[in-house]
Amino acid sequence: MKQQNKFFNVIGKIEGLPVFMVLVLMFGVFLVTAPRVFSHPLIYLSFLQTVPPVLVLSLGLTLVVTAGEIDLSFPAIVALAGFVFSWFIKNYPEAVWAPWVGFFLALIAGMLVGYLNGLLVAKIGVPSIIATLASQFFWYGITILLANGLQLNIREVETTSIHNIFTARLFGNIPAQAVWALALAIFLWFILNRHKFGEAIMFIGDNPNVAQVMGINVEATRIKLFTAMGLIAAFSGLLLTIEINVFFPTQGQGFLLPVMAAVFIGGTLISGGYGSMVGTFVGSYLIGSLQAGVVATGITSYWVQTVMGLIMAIAVALNVSISEGRFTNLNSQIRRWFTLSR
Repeated sequence: MKQQNKFFNVIGKIEGLPVFMVLVLMFGVFLVTAPRVFSHPLIYLSFLQTVPPVLVLSLGLTLVVTAGEIDLSFPAIVALAGFVFSWFIKNYPEAVWAPWVGFFLALIAGMLVGYLNGLLVAKIGVPSIIATLASQFFWYGITILLANGLQLNIREVETTSIHNIFTARLFGNIPAQAVWALALAIFLWFILNRHKFGEAIMFIGDNPNVAQVMGINVEATRIKLFTAMGLIAAFSGLLLTIEINVFFPTQGQGFLLPVMAAVFIGGTLISGGYGSMVGTFVGSYLIGSLQAGVVATGITSYWVQTVMGLIMAIAVALNVSISEGRFTNLNSQIRRWFTLSR
């Protein structure tokens, strides 16, 4: 019994395990119900191409939620960054410097929006849900005004070095954006778990007053946090725009719910104090592959939301059960019942 309890305690400490179990189970179901699609490697390569923008946003939001905050402005930052980049490509098509200038100015624009969000939350004291919701409406409006409501086709970006760096196919098949997203996940994992900035984020999420007493500059940390989220959201917007070779004013609008679902499915506490980069990484691929899997099984796409809700509930329940040791208690009850029945 002690060995079994020890086993479950060890299992409970493996980051991202519950959502990974759900992902494996889901792919197993898809392999049975849609073998022609899910037994072919091309479907998995397509996920490596389509999931990274959502994954990058989810990793950034994991930091924010770990601090006990929320950011709803990132869809607008995705659109704004895409516009800034596309504007330089479209207006200076022959200039070698245009893609890189547009790229870095897009990142700066995202950081600026994030910094302003941080000021509203940390300096003025506006609740983050209100501040970032207002920011989303405002910056979407600004982006649509600047673009005159029109999309920009930037097919010429395919011939530039920036396209090769961020969206090329490595080893002939692997999308470069998947490698960038993986690198960011590893980097942010170390920031959250091995750096004093990540430690400050978790302390603030657990109790900001105690964090202040411990010498953490809560105000400055929150401003840095939202600035980092703005930068990460802009990078996601750039990955998306460079991949599809087009900017449209409302790009990013469909990212809000999938990104939030990936974060919470991954095990990050909505109350703050704990975040899981590994869980978010796996959760993003779970959410990103769900629609294709449901459609491949022959079920109408109208079922996607229902299935997503069911999987989200299962993943969260597993997270809670493992973290609270309920599987250990359940195992003991089963053994007790089996012994009595004999």
